[in-house]
Amino acid sequence: MKKILNVAAAALIAAAALAGISACNGKKDNGSASGSTGGKHYKFGFTCMDQSNPFFVLIEKTIREEVEARGDKLISVDPANNVTRQIQQVEDVIAQKVDGFFLNPAEAEGIIPALDQLKTAGIPIVNFDTEVADMANYVTTYTGSDNYNAGKVCGEDLVKKCPNGGNIIVLDSPTMNSVVDRTNGFLDAIKGHNFNIVAQQDAKGNLQVSMGIAEDLLQAHPDVVAIFGGNDPTALGALAAANAAGIKTAKIYGVDGSPDIKRELASSSSLIEGTGAQSPINIAKKSVELMYKIMAGEKVDDRYPVPTFLISKENVNEYGTTGWQ
Repeated sequence: MKKILNVAAAALIAAAALAGISACNGKKDNGSASGSTGGKHYKFGFTCMDQSNPFFVLIEKTIREEVEARGDKLISVDPANNVTRQIQQVEDVIAQKVDGFFLNPAEAEGIIPALDQLKTAGIPIVNFDTEVADMANYVTTYTGSDNYNAGKVCGEDLVKKCPNGGNIIVLDSPTMNSVVDRTNGFLDAIKGHNFNIVAQQDAKGNLQVSMGIAEDLLQAHPDVVAIFGGNDPTALGALAAANAAGIKTAKIYGVDGSPDIKRELASSSSLIEGTGAQSPINIAKKSVELMYKIMAGEKVDDRYPVPTFLISKENVNEYGTTGWQ
């Protein structure tokens, strides 16, 4: 009997030990699963039009933090607004066997060869901020700001503050769908309110380019009542040119809601009047959420818009000037 009890006790001890090992293994697996869908780890590609733009710097940083917190890897490349370079970089990242791609195009049409490569490789695309051409054929899902509204709220503010209209300059970027949408929203808002567009030129979404263009345009049209820039760097370039030209009354609008532009809005002496604000943090987090749903085989919608709104001299103190909203 004693021998039988000893055998039974040994069996119980062994079972408990196995249960402990199983529990430990289960805990480890659960931790892995919470970090990466189904316990599997993933490798993702990331490209955006220009990582010198603070907006995209924060998007990349946030996506990287979210991905790495799950124990996964992000391979990030920067084409510096060159679509030919972007296509080559995407091809290089595909060769590293990525599971998904976060993509923002330098050119909506020009990026198509890279999209063809991703489609052939069976790599799902989360397109963010700026739409690619032919989204239905290439993109798994899209998330980004309501860009039309971001321009529209700037135009509405200008109409309110300049009820008599006047001459204006528009600095857009025809190859960037996001900027095209913003410009259309702005132009629709001011239509029928006695505004005259004396110049509309491609500033390529770049501070230095917009500054050079604005310098020339302001020499020819020093009487403008407003300048609209397709993003905040463009607006800041126009501001530098206006300051250099001694312009005192023009109202300058951008789109982004960056800390740099909000500091200008908080200054009573700045010509910056407003910005159609977006949230790069929310765009990034939504992009990651959607990517992991795709990895888990869940159904996602075609698009997920992120709201935009006006930050102006009147309300900038509500949003602060040291970070993004």
